[in-house]
Amino acid sequence: MPSSTMTLTPQPISIQPISVAESDVDFGAVIENVDLENLTAEYAGQFGSTPWNGNLLDNDFSLIRDALYKSHVVVLKNQAQSSPKSQYELTHRFDSSAVGYGHGKTLDAKRSILHPDIKTVPHQPEVQIIGNGLVPEYEGLSNIKLVHPHHKKFHKHPIPEEDDLTHTRFYRWHIDAALYDLNPPKVTSLLAVSVPKGRRQTLHYDDGTGDELDVPLGTTAFVSGYKMYDILSDEDKEFVWSSRIEYAAHPYIWMSGAKSRSDGLGLFSDSLELPDSELPPIDPSKVQILPMVWKNPVTGQLALQMHPSAVRRIHLASGEVIEDLKTVREIVHKLQRPGISPKLVYAHDWEEGDMVLFNNQGVLHSVVGAFTEDEVRLFRQCNMAASESPVGA
Repeated sequence: MPSSTMTLTPQPISIQPISVAESDVDFGAVIENVDLENLTAEYAGQFGSTPWNGNLLDNDFSLIRDALYKSHVVVLKNQAQSSPKSQYELTHRFDSSAVGYGHGKTLDAKRSILHPDIKTVPHQPEVQIIGNGLVPEYEGLSNIKLVHPHHKKFHKHPIPEEDDLTHTRFYRWHIDAALYDLNPPKVTSLLAVSVPKGRRQTLHYDDGTGDELDVPLGTTAFVSGYKMYDILSDEDKEFVWSSRIEYAAHPYIWMSGAKSRSDGLGLFSDSLELPDSELPPIDPSKVQILPMVWKNPVTGQLALQMHPSAVRRIHLASGEVIEDLKTVREIVHKLQRPGISPKLVYAHDWEEGDMVLFNNQGVLHSVVGAFTEDEVRLFRQCNMAASESPVGA
């Protein structure tokens, strides 16, 4: 009998909305059958003839991009074999004119609150390594000591030590952005390489509301800036349309002595920020004053998009500037707090091989959780400073 070969036809990309039980989360999607490393031109037959461009076909990318800007957080399943190069290429494709890691060289500053948490992939400097525990060797680095950000180092009133492994907090709600000199990245990608499993934790807001949330160990929490905007009063919507936020110069050094609220949504005003005289040189032209509301490039939706820990001043439509830092923080917290209520939080339950892409100009996110030293968590993160500023309302 003559021998024969069988050609396996790649499966079409599948996109399904994320469903969260007993929740009002209305964003997020799961995408399956994307092979970032091994897509070939034969795949074009699934979607019609398209020009080949790198590893990811134009039609495939269009599907992913459309899903991202309509769902804001997308989970590409089974990406364990994806290289740092392919992760970079996918992330870069959302903004092909972007150059360099989203935080630039600020990670080199020893006083930056970001410095202890991130290592750089030597052969792909736009990709960072984050996680927890000792990793003997990975992507050209040896004996990597990773430290998962723990709220007790950043929050003013941490959870008691005896409850540390069963209870947790949102570490810091934020946008991935340098917020000085460089534009906020459009998209961030996170790849789960190694994920500890088996425990869940109770997340406490500890802000007087009694709010709490059951979360998987080491989850990344997301909230929609679009929902955060939609639930504002008409008066507040008019305020955020017409106002702009000025961010502190070198914000992650500036805030290094300050402490967070227990809900992770901004800082206490205890005069612990570093004065300008103790910061690196400040170029006034690099200080960022951005809209409070950012427009989705595909849907036109408006997102309330502010980094609450880095805010410094509010510029009003009248030309008046609110200078008092405590007042600025109180206004921002009042606007954002309803949008992080438990029913609006998507807490992703990571599986190894998950690559999460999120619309960094449309969602806020937070690290969550506390690990033991022997619970090794290894992730790769990629984003690039955007080639243009966010578009306001």
